Amino acid sequence: MSLLRKYEIMILLTEEFNDSELKTWVFNYAKSLRKFNVCDISVISRGKHNLSYPIANKSKGNYIQLNFSSMPKYINTFLSTLKIDSNVLRFLVLNKQP
Repeated sequence: MSLLRKYEIMILLTEEFNDSELKTWVFNYAKSLRKFNVCDISVISRGKHNLSYPIANKSKGNYIQLNFSSMPKYINTFLSTLKIDSNVLRFLVLNKQP
């Protein structure tokens, strides 16, 4: 039985990023995930969209989807790095396996 589980993280970032800054931010975050033996990382940029309601006085945001496989014990570490990042408005972690 494999200890790895598949996860998906949807991240809402501030709108201040241009395309190259967004790629750099995602690349650095994906690189930090590698320290915890995360594998099968895929990144999908969902684009910049208007928010339904303002979050931290922002009306637009960049949506990023990260898919990866990891051991469950590392998820809280990932979440703590997202919580302290001032560019992250919201995030949601989904376990892709039953």
